[in-house]
Amino acid sequence: MDEAGSCASGGGFRPGVDSLDEPPNSRIFLVISKYTPESVLRERFSPFGEIQDIWVVRDKHTKESKGIAFVKFARSSQACRAMEEMHGQCLSPNDTKPIKVFIAQSRSSGSHRDVEDEELTRIFVMIPKSYTEEDLREKFKVYGDIEYCSIIKNKVTGESKGLGYVRYLKPSQAAQAIENCDRSFRAILAEPKNKVSESSEQDYYSNMRQETVGHEPRINMFSFEQQSEFSSFDKNDNRGQEAISKRLSVVSRVPFTEEQLFSIFDIVPGLEYCEVQRDLYSNYGHGVVQYFNVASAIYAKYKLHGFQYPPGNRIGVSFIDDGSNAADLLRKMATQMVAAQLASMVWNNPSQQQFLQFGGSSGSQLPQIQTDIVLPSCKKKAPPETPVKERLFIVFNPHPLPLDVLEDIFCRFGNLIEVYLVSGKNVGYAKYADRVSANDAITTLHGKILNGVRLKVMLADSPREESNKRQRTY
Repeated sequence: MDEAGSCASGGGFRPGVDSLDEPPNSRIFLVISKYTPESVLRERFSPFGEIQDIWVVRDKHTKESKGIAFVKFARSSQACRAMEEMHGQCLSPNDTKPIKVFIAQSRSSGSHRDVEDEELTRIFVMIPKSYTEEDLREKFKVYGDIEYCSIIKNKVTGESKGLGYVRYLKPSQAAQAIENCDRSFRAILAEPKNKVSESSEQDYYSNMRQETVGHEPRINMFSFEQQSEFSSFDKNDNRGQEAISKRLSVVSRVPFTEEQLFSIFDIVPGLEYCEVQRDLYSNYGHGVVQYFNVASAIYAKYKLHGFQYPPGNRIGVSFIDDGSNAADLLRKMATQMVAAQLASMVWNNPSQQQFLQFGGSSGSQLPQIQTDIVLPSCKKKAPPETPVKERLFIVFNPHPLPLDVLEDIFCRFGNLIEVYLVSGKNVGYAKYADRVSANDAITTLHGKILNGVRLKVMLADSPREESNKRQRTY
């Protein structure tokens, strides 16, 4: 389509080619009469906000209008409101055919379709983990009528992940929320539900070619720390005030898919989830990555900040302040590392257990359990002669926990008969006198890290199916 534009003689700011879609969704596409002059367009659309430019598409040879025009607004909410109120209207009393108004697709996109309304009404926000859906609705209802709110929760624990969605009835309301809400919410347009972009590969590489030509980076709506991340990728840069958490923000000048984001950050063990976000105010790629522990997040931040993917495009990685106490997180991480080293030393050389004693004669041989999960209080073991109702199979990575620590962990669910390790293997077993207690242990401990060791806890095979040659060690 030839966009032979014409700007109003009134002057004013005219955006360059690189600014046509900044902020995104601020340009509307019009199907009008071939005889509609630009002055009428300016008169009818200026009440909705600041118009930066108007383009009437004309034939290259005859210079006659093709009945198509574009209007560029300063804000996305202005363009959305113009679409909502002018679509299906007649521009003048003499017009018999109503005009059509859509939000224009980004010029950098490989797709030529116009943006659909439902893509513009749902926003993605970062919220305190203490927020309920009612709290979320209360914060965002000032911007318009809300269809629904939802909070992303951990499927196992039911706890909030500090992320949520707000769906409005109108695109202009969602745009108003993004433009005016507190920046701590980092509100952006959410990706459409159950939708896979047919041109994702084309979008990805077309944007890569555009961004590597040498254009200056565009302003983004995210935190100021991220903006500086693109200007310097010095890994020795020590930001004393930077928050530390298990959650990372990822920014790229080239859009990426969730699969690409996962493949990059899954290099570091402990990845819990990742999610690609859509930013209303830039064409950058944005994503959120969360790890099970702060050690993995710190390592990923250090190793992947400035990583080139694809070659020539550097990604920026920064911590997202989720309200966690950085000193506590670092102390817990250091304690886990020391505990893991001590446990490894004991496992490889049992004679070194004496070095774990505190105070020489106190008899306390192991540090306290260090983990991010909440464990029940200690309970008494069941008598050794109690019938076994359920056996659990335990896998340790990178090495087994000391036996008394293991017993301390698994007895907290009640009805534990015994726990033991398989000699020379990174596996062990726990016997319970009650199936409910065994299932509680699986639910709480499977996949979790305790004292620097990741556990896999699952139901064991029946004794008949196992080798009789297996020996247990104490």
